[in-house]
Order: sequence, then structure tokens, then C-alpha cells
Amino acid sequence: MSAFIQDLADRLAKDVLDAQTELKDERFYDQVGRVLMAASPTLQEYFMTSIRIRLAEARGRAFLEQALKAKREGGAAPDAPKDLSLGSGH
Repeated sequence: MSAFIQDLADRLAKDVLDAQTELKDERFYDQVGRVLMAASPTLQEYFMTSIRIRLAEARGRAFLEQALKAKREGGAAPDAPKDLSLGSGH
């Protein structure tokens, strides 16, 4: 059942992220998450995990593309975010 729920949540997450541009609401996934929480906390948890992973992948991909563009065009590479894990206690 877990794989089924994960697949279902991931497909919904992809669709919601795709729809956000059309809806002009970058945090629409929060609303969908609240709807899911009221109906199925388990599905909501998988959905939010998929959202976070997809958003992180998009940020990582954008960083990669910026770094490659800078290298190819002779510009300065983008700076990676500060490593928050150092000394934060987490």
C-alpha cells in the first residue's frame, strides 16, 4: 500500500506544482496539503514530502544550469547557499 500512496501523492504533487504557474500562486500546494490533511494525514505526509523533493530538485537543477552557463560564457559561477548544518545543532 505504501508504494501506491507514494505514487498517488507524487503524481498529485507534480500536477499541483505544474498548476501553480497558471493559478499564479506559488504556495498553492499548502492549500492542497490542508485539504489532504483533513481527508488523509498519510497521503498529506507523502504529498508534502514529494513537494519538498520536487522543489529542491528544481532549485538544484537551476543552480546547475546557472553554473554551466557561467562556465561556458566566462562569467562568475553562482554561490551555493551557506551550509546551515555547520554549527546549527541539527
